[in-house]
Amino acid sequence: MKRLCLLGATGSIGRSSLDIVRRFPEAFHIQYLSAHRNIKRLFELAQQFRPQAVAYSGRNVADEWFGEFRRIGVELLVGRDALEAIAAQPDYDMLVNAVVGAAGLRPTLAAIQNGKPVALANKETLVCAGELVMRQAAEHGSQIIPIDSEHSALWQCLVGEERDAIERLILTASGGPFRELAAADFRHVTVEQALQHPNWNMGRKITIDSATLMNKGLEVIEAYWLFGVEADRISVLIHPQSIIHSMVEFIDGSIKAQLGLPDMRVPIQYALSYPDRLANDLPRMDFRKYSQLTFFEPDLQKFRALKLAFDVLRAGGTAPAVLNAANEEAVHAFLSHRIRFDQIPMLVEDALHHHPGNPVADLETVLAADQWARKFVRQHVEQE
Repeated sequence: MKRLCLLGATGSIGRSSLDIVRRFPEAFHIQYLSAHRNIKRLFELAQQFRPQAVAYSGRNVADEWFGEFRRIGVELLVGRDALEAIAAQPDYDMLVNAVVGAAGLRPTLAAIQNGKPVALANKETLVCAGELVMRQAAEHGSQIIPIDSEHSALWQCLVGEERDAIERLILTASGGPFRELAAADFRHVTVEQALQHPNWNMGRKITIDSATLMNKGLEVIEAYWLFGVEADRISVLIHPQSIIHSMVEFIDGSIKAQLGLPDMRVPIQYALSYPDRLANDLPRMDFRKYSQLTFFEPDLQKFRALKLAFDVLRAGGTAPAVLNAANEEAVHAFLSHRIRFDQIPMLVEDALHHHPGNPVADLETVLAADQWARKFVRQHVEQE
């Protein structure tokens, strides 16, 4: 049985991960859980899965909750260091990082330093500090296993293949809800419209990122660190049906593609059970229902965020951390109805333009760039 430390249990990826654990009680056990906002739901999950401890990373929790968790034999850790504390525990077998945002960075490093394999859905870990994370993973013998459907697809296509046989990684993107909307109309997009993703059911932040294509840009940066393929050999294709999750082109001209219905439980299960595959009863794809699979080049002028991601990947240093943090703040401002949809990439680009850029010497350097970008965007939003 594989003992899991699941961070972000109440989010979209966390809920799907728990669904897989319920389906395979003989294969997986929840040793640790975390949540950020919903202490009541965290308690319900603790009652159901009986972990050794849980982490609540929100700011405040009523004192009586400590007694409630103690009553069911579960330790409650609270505060900004709680995630790192449970990730640093020795008595689990895999960290599942489904936290949204830069808060996922420290617990990932804590698990890596313990030599734990990390099933990673937290984009910020590799986007902000890919160089640092992959270096430490190599030093401590920790394996990074992707959960995102696109990176899982690449991972599966590369099983049994040599890295020097790769010619190109091809990440697919649905194009989001505004694939056919004129760029001039982006300024009129509402929050409600941007949250209507055509194919995937995801959290609010990642859904907005999918609408701007920033999500795909972040995935490009992740792919660079996961697979050691330079930016010029990573490409993006718009694939509205979201059936081909990504492809690998090899030096002999062969192409491998991983296909399946848009269901995040499939790549999550693969990450948890890797290198094995477990039989399940999840919905199967019927090719007769898909008479056409179509592909388009992304419009980098309309979807400026994707171009910015390629730019910062080539720039290196702290530029990706600035991109990520500025985008987080801009998306939050949009969801709060304080800026327009088309201003999200504008603010990110402005932050990148004003940031001097530094080499990634250590974690503090990354976090300093992160904080600088957040402050920059907040100040500019206030001036709007």
